[in-house]
Amino acid sequence: MILRTKAPSNTLEITGHVAVEEDPNYIADGSISGPIVPGVLSGKLAVYHNDDRGWLKNKFDNSRFGEAKQTIVRPVLRWTPISELDLTLRFEHGQATGDGPAGQNHALFSRDSFDFAINEPGFSDSKWNQAFLETNLAVAFGEGKITNIFGWRKYESTAAGDIDATPVFAFHAQFATNQDQRSEELRYAGTFGPAEVTTGVYYFQQNILYIERRLLAGGAVDRTGGGDGDFSTWGAFAATDWSVTHSVKLNAGLRFTHEKKSADVATVRAGGGSIVTKSIVPDFIDSHDWNDVSPRVGFQWLPAERSQVYGYWAKGFRSGGYNFRNTDPGVQPGPFESERQSSFELGLKQDFAQSRARVNLAAFHNKIKGMQREINTPGALGVTQIIRNVGDATLQGGELEARLRVTEDLVLSLQGGYTHGKYDSVKFDLNGDGVVNAADAALQLPRLAPWSYGASVLYDLQLGSAGVLTSRVGFNHRDANFYTDNNLGRLNKANILDANFTYAPVSVPVSFSIYGTNLLNEVTFGGDTQLPDAPAFGGDGPAGPKPPPTFSPLNKGRVVGAEVRVRF
Repeated sequence: MILRTKAPSNTLEITGHVAVEEDPNYIADGSISGPIVPGVLSGKLAVYHNDDRGWLKNKFDNSRFGEAKQTIVRPVLRWTPISELDLTLRFEHGQATGDGPAGQNHALFSRDSFDFAINEPGFSDSKWNQAFLETNLAVAFGEGKITNIFGWRKYESTAAGDIDATPVFAFHAQFATNQDQRSEELRYAGTFGPAEVTTGVYYFQQNILYIERRLLAGGAVDRTGGGDGDFSTWGAFAATDWSVTHSVKLNAGLRFTHEKKSADVATVRAGGGSIVTKSIVPDFIDSHDWNDVSPRVGFQWLPAERSQVYGYWAKGFRSGGYNFRNTDPGVQPGPFESERQSSFELGLKQDFAQSRARVNLAAFHNKIKGMQREINTPGALGVTQIIRNVGDATLQGGELEARLRVTEDLVLSLQGGYTHGKYDSVKFDLNGDGVVNAADAALQLPRLAPWSYGASVLYDLQLGSAGVLTSRVGFNHRDANFYTDNNLGRLNKANILDANFTYAPVSVPVSFSIYGTNLLNEVTFGGDTQLPDAPAFGGDGPAGPKPPPTFSPLNKGRVVGAEVRVRF
């Protein structure tokens, strides 16, 4: 998904939004956009602020938990000195602070509850600045456009959390990340008879420093490590859409990518670095590069006025790299190799009843070679993370979307999907029994929910000269699925019911809403890392016996709120 800040408008536009959610959470944002020098220079300023006082309760001290604050400022300038040329400069400054994760230990609390008790609330603190300059020049050649996009971003964060997710000091951790990046893309798009052509080059470079400090056994064990990397990527690409007839279009594309990564890695150990000075003492230094050629071919066929059949085959890759969370001095942190995927998709988009109804169908089949996985196993420092190319896998399934406009004011929608995945071969001990065999291949692929489906109802109640009351109720289901490769950690199934009711008067540019999210109060997690029974976190320390290691950061449950929006 790509998100782009809306360009400044040529006329004055002012928007505002305030909302209050229970427990409470205050949200406010607004923007002003319009001409500075009419016809030549326009600008926009958008501001967002969120102040969340915390939805959860920490049973360790019965305190409110989950406090978070975030502020984002986005100025934008657009300059159009001539009709063929425009330049848009986007900038963003952001800062976010809050509590650490609300880790639930399933050895102490039911995974169907929001109960948790941690003696280390932790924290998160991040800030960033980023800028993008987009230049577009219309040219006569192919009645096309040359586009150049330059990007820059700088990000810093520190965080801490209670990893053992218990009311005793068994395993706490601190983290720091510094990252800065630059990117450049130059492309051309034009039309030559029946062919639409896009081609260009791309460059990306980043420096990233990651530091992790692990505190175990009441603080008696203090170890630090991390990684410092310099990564660069450049690529060249070309794609064309060729209209063979008025109803048949063929697509073809090719991309070449070269990536190079240099990494200094410090195994998490005594003397491995300092989170205070944000420095590491590496015991592993290496560099590696990868090349990839990714083709794509496809077609679109319009057999009738309101029908479209499409299909494509594409290859892609995820580059290899290095493990910056290396805790085992006997295991090299890399490089692990790239992951490659071949994707097939065939679909149908069909309108009925003068376009009042639409059905979209799609079937897909994906082959993954050299799947990259981060394996979590028990270790002397609580958890050992090892990144490896564990094997090959196949994922396939289908999706359905349907929409029916029953009347001008009533719209019904539904969607559903099924995905089946399995290992074709396994080259790593996934279940931790010491051997690589059929038991590893029989494990379910992590984070793959077989069934997902949902439906929504949208109804506009016309209130004559008083305005419109718009009601939307949506339901979505996601199957339970395993989170970790050893299939010990798993995510709950979720049935999410949301509702929104908005009143928009005719006479004023204001709307009033009340809404609810997760109205069934479903318990969901951001993750669920569980390990086999073992001397957890290096054995019993001063804090006494510890339950089996498990870390499941809770998400919010039911939230109800009200908001007001204005637009001029």
